[in-house]
Amino acid sequence: MPSAPCDALKRQGYQFFLPASSAALKPCMWCKRALAGGDMCYKHQFYGIASHRCVQMTPTLRCNQRCLFCWRSFEHEVADEEECSPETILAGIHRLQKKALAGYNAVLDNTVTGEKWQEALDPKHVAISLSGEPTLYRPLPELIDLFNRTGYTTFLVSNGTNPGMLARCHPYQMYVSLDAPDRETYMKTCRPAGDYWERIRESLALLGTRRSAVRITLVGGLNDITPEKYAGLLQDSGASFVEVKGYMYLGYSRNRLKRENMPEHERVRRFAEEIATACDYRIKDENRLSRVVCLERVV
Repeated sequence: MPSAPCDALKRQGYQFFLPASSAALKPCMWCKRALAGGDMCYKHQFYGIASHRCVQMTPTLRCNQRCLFCWRSFEHEVADEEECSPETILAGIHRLQKKALAGYNAVLDNTVTGEKWQEALDPKHVAISLSGEPTLYRPLPELIDLFNRTGYTTFLVSNGTNPGMLARCHPYQMYVSLDAPDRETYMKTCRPAGDYWERIRESLALLGTRRSAVRITLVGGLNDITPEKYAGLLQDSGASFVEVKGYMYLGYSRNRLKRENMPEHERVRRFAEEIATACDYRIKDENRLSRVVCLERVV
């Protein structure tokens, strides 16, 4: 892996499993906030995931899309790398998570309690969602099976461009991104390396057979159109949940979009309501701070 991207990401807090691999973990803001006695992320509110016991990781930084709203840097992607084995990733989880959270144990007090610190060092959940597209990592099904066998729950977040790989994966919950209601908007918003629209529709069709969620990142003035078309795609998918989440003007996305593209929560809520009126989903919950509304399929 080129040293410049590796060094830049290390400065941002990425912990790499091997020097020649881009497999990495990095605790998210919510993990650190929960450890310090603050709020947990909306995944705790919606699905019961304890943020301070959650590992955010990726088996690869490679991606086949260049989404305008992505807060990651495309410059830090790698072209060639040594794939990290599932066993190496599993063996490094505790060590690298502890290293990434170093410093919190030095300020144990009424905020960072000893109990929470010990729980954080014994994570129970893995969110495969840090960066890159995980289905480009060839042993992904084996990695998820290994996590499952060793007592972790897993969330797999994918852009849906590799339905064959997704069909072989069995996480606790599978996410597929749906960031456009049609092919034209998809090509403009996600800027894929190829026309993967039909592959995404194939991936959506897998979701009715498992615990699953569709994630819609709503970007004002770009893909916040025709909620009835989103509804049709969701209806066909049969996903358990749908998260309609507002784009956040953060990270490297600020080089591609404007603050005006970030919708207020009220706009996200209205769009979610418009989707729900056109398909068999109802609003389950919402989190104003993260500008996200969760829809649940009506059985």
